[in-house]
This record gives sequence, C-alpha cells and structure tokens, in this order.
Amino acid sequence: MNSNNISELVLLQAHELAERIRLRQVSCREVMQTYLAHIERFNPKVNALISLQAPEDLLAQAGQRDAELLRGEYRGWMHGLPHAIKDLSLTRGIRTTMGSPLYKDFVPERDGIMVERIKQAGAIIIGKTNTPEFGLGSQSYNPLFGATGCAYDPSKTAGGSSGGAGAALAMHLVPVADGSDMMGSLRNPAAFNNIFGFRPSQGRVPFDDSADLFIDQLGYEGPMARSVRDAALLLSVQAGADARAPLSITESGEAFAAPLERDFKGTRLGWLGDFNGYLPMENGVLSLCEKTFADFESIGCHVEAADPGFAPERLWSCWRTLRHWMVAGSLGATYADPQKRALLKPEAIWEVENGLQLSASEVFTASAVRSDWYRAISKLFEKYDYLLLPSAQVFPFDKTQPWPTSIDGVSMDTYHRWMEVVIPGTLSGCPVASVQAGFNAQGLPMGLQIIGKHQADFAVLQLAHAYEQASRWFQRCPSPLLSQ
Repeated sequence: MNSNNISELVLLQAHELAERIRLRQVSCREVMQTYLAHIERFNPKVNALISLQAPEDLLAQAGQRDAELLRGEYRGWMHGLPHAIKDLSLTRGIRTTMGSPLYKDFVPERDGIMVERIKQAGAIIIGKTNTPEFGLGSQSYNPLFGATGCAYDPSKTAGGSSGGAGAALAMHLVPVADGSDMMGSLRNPAAFNNIFGFRPSQGRVPFDDSADLFIDQLGYEGPMARSVRDAALLLSVQAGADARAPLSITESGEAFAAPLERDFKGTRLGWLGDFNGYLPMENGVLSLCEKTFADFESIGCHVEAADPGFAPERLWSCWRTLRHWMVAGSLGATYADPQKRALLKPEAIWEVENGLQLSASEVFTASAVRSDWYRAISKLFEKYDYLLLPSAQVFPFDKTQPWPTSIDGVSMDTYHRWMEVVIPGTLSGCPVASVQAGFNAQGLPMGLQIIGKHQADFAVLQLAHAYEQASRWFQRCPSPLLSQ
C-alpha cells in the first residue's frame, strides 16, 4: 500500500499512533495534516465522512494539543487523534442531522455523554460519519449526503446504521470510530467492511441523547476499530457510570485498557448458525463462518452446534413490537405534523404507524418474551462459554437498493427482515462482538458474532483478540481501493 504514497501514520493502529504522539515522536499537527490529506484523497471513493470541519480550525486545535504536551499536559490515549462522530450523536457546535432533512441545519448546544468523554480524552472532532435517516435500516443512505459505499466495492453498501464509521475505518480515514447499535448497527457494517465492531452490554456506555432514560433499552453506543485492542481502548473512554444515565453500569471503563491476552484452552463455543434452518442465508455466508472454527480451535476452543431452545418466531414478533413502540415514541410528534411527516422516509412512517396501534398489554407481553429469551440464553451459557452466529444474512449489496427484498428465494416482508440474525444478541442485552470471517468469491467480506455472558464485555474482547491474532483478516486483506 505504501507504493501509493499512503503515509505510515494513517496505516498505524490507533494505539501505536497514540504512543508516538505521547512520546512526541510525531506532532498532533502533523498527524492532523496527514489524515486530512488522506481524507481528501480517499473519502470521495466511499462517502463515509460528512460535515467535515474547516482544516485551519482542526490544525489550530492540533497545535493546542501539541502545546499541552509541551507543558506536560497529557489528556489520555486519544490526545490529538482525529475523530469523527456518528451523525446520530449530539456534537456541540457541529451539525447533527440524523440523516434527515428535518435536521439538516440542527447544531446541538451540547455534546452527548460519549462525545463529551471522547473530547476529554484528547480527541479532535473532525466531522461526522454518515448514517441512514434516524438510523433506520442497515444501509447508510439519506437524502442529505447520499449513500456510503463498502470499502471493498464502493458500488455496494457499507451497511448501517454505522456504515460511515465502518467504511471510514477500513479506508484509514480515522484511527478508531464510535457507532451505535439497535439492530446490528455496530455489527453489520463491521462485517461489510472487514473490521471489528462491538456492541457492549446494556448500560455499559451511558447515553442521555433521548427523551427517555428508563424504557429505551434496545440501542446503545459502542466502539469500532481495525483491531480489537483499539476498540477496547475506545471503550475504556466511552464506558463508566454517569448520573445522567440512571441505568448505566457502575464499573469504570479503565478495565478495558488492560492487556487482552488470555489462555482459551478448553473454552466451549456454541454455534447457533441459522437457528436450525429458520433464517434464510445468502449462499456462502454459513460456510465462510464455519471456516472460522479452525482458527478458534487453533487457540484451544471447542466449537459445536447449539440448539437455542427458543422459537425464533417469538423473538421476531417481540422485536417488531418493541421497535415499533420505541420508534413511535421518538418520532411520533414528527409524524403528527403533516409537513414534517412528508419528509420522513416510508420505513420511518411504517414503524410509527405500527407503534401507534399498539396497546400497553401488547408491549408488556413483548417485554416478557424478551425476558424469556434472556432466561433461555442464560441457560445456554451454563453449557457454553460463548455463542457464535453470522453477523449478517447477506453480503454487501447494491447501494442503490434500499434493502434486500429476498434472500435465497425467500421474500423479505419488512425493510429489516434481512437483518434478523442480529436480534438474538440485541434482545439478550449481552455483549456482542463482530469479528471478521473472510471473503466470498466476489471479494466481499462477512463477519461472525460472538455473544458473551451477562456483562462479560472484557471476556468477549479477549476471545475476539485471540481469534484476531489467529485469523488476521484485516492485516491480510486491506481495502483494494487504497492501492488503486
């Protein structure tokens, strides 16, 4: 890749770059200049970064970080690193559009908790990463910025809703990236861009950007990176209790900065696959994921087929009810205004209209089904240390297509049915990683989900790290766009 004059600085892992800055082997200003030049050259290929800030302002901020280091002031491992925030998270002074024409000029007056922490850790916010409208759907297109392309074939989607973040990482446009995940939004784009995504345990990363602080427990923020080590370090910044988020886990984020090495001899992995044939899968997805077993076995794990012991139809019904309800809660007032409703995409309107028809007892029943699933997955964890299943049911598809209408001849009855494989992880509230699983014959990537026990985030990161050392998919297969 260096033959194309790509700077070593952008090719470094984030923790390696951070160490050079800390030791003052490279200035924050030089890092910023290098990244901005790389972004100018490669962002147009995938359209991952949006609302980029003025270069002179960013270079001035980098100069301030250098001055701090000269005074012996070090903010933490993100000191001076360029960082782009997903365009669903509030950023003070930088527009936050949610991918919607309704928010095209919205500039928040405050930062969300996660953004606040990333800034406190020394990062410089260079802009935002692209996302679908209100994060709905795993295809990052919207009427304001268009679609984000996959880093391995820009005619295909980068996934979503953290698609901009996933493509930006694979293209080395940012050192690490944040995202959020309600229905696979940290996992699906990771799979589609051959990077690592981590959906933490419920409450691990405090969130206060929504009106409700108690009921909305389906989606939350987390890290994405080119390596597990970098993702764990970003989580060390994101995680930790905050009184503004009453359900946040009290444990400090510092634990995630610890070494990830661990012996996995005798570890039991349960393969959920396609839920006994229930989930339609594009040809090649299951076989690619099953090929990863050799790498897991090489680090001492034993993989065997696991029966979830739970009707997946119940999960889907529960999911639809809870999602309709939450989207109707967040977008109901917008929908009620005919002028604003006209600017909502059809999928958002569909979610709200279904949500408005629900009764309180239907919502309670769905939550009880979710609780039954938590009990069922907890029982699986009595036999297995971790559970595995694909990160997606299809490979990256044409980015002009809003969503796949069929998989392997099976018609998809909703705009998100093709992503059903991520629901078991979401509804469990357990930590879930998406690790790289390799490529199909067309050179398109796929990922594998690792689900861990209740609040065992660090243990999931440790297994993902050990698997990464054995498989090394990112190091072996960089984006072909970088060498064109």
